[in-house]
Amino acid sequence: MRLLGLDPGLRHTGWGVVDMAGNRLTYVADGAVHSDGGRELAERLVELHDGLRAVIERYRPDAAAVEETFVNKNPTSTLKLGLARGVVLLVPALAGLPVAEYPANLVKKSVVGAGHADKQQVQRMVKLLLPGCLIQTPDAADALAVAICHAHHAGTLARWQQPAAAAGVAR
Repeated sequence: MRLLGLDPGLRHTGWGVVDMAGNRLTYVADGAVHSDGGRELAERLVELHDGLRAVIERYRPDAAAVEETFVNKNPTSTLKLGLARGVVLLVPALAGLPVAEYPANLVKKSVVGAGHADKQQVQRMVKLLLPGCLIQTPDAADALAVAICHAHHAGTLARWQQPAAAAGVAR
């Protein structure tokens, strides 16, 4: 199963793609979609849409996971980030992908073991868990962490559902 992790941002939306086979993860690619800060907000959202659509078309993931947004002190920044996050949720959904969401603390805890880990700790663990990964930007490292988190949680959920399905139990 191929997973796409996404770290929403209006300026830089990180993305990371991993393959999952059982409990084994393999790095595929990472990067970031950038929007031009000199353009109007609507045009920047289109840039994010088009960039993410190109990533999905190129790597053909089976599922996507998005990091949930934390609330900033600046309401204008929070609103703009929310708009970008809406695009980040919309693009994989339009492509027919199931989209999961994870709080930042759960992502960090899943990757590092501590919910308040700093960015450097997350990057080091991502490199350890995905040998050969490039981590082209800090946003891409965060996106790979989201993909790792989703792999762990999706794998657990699938294992829980297998015995229930075999026994004919509906959830």
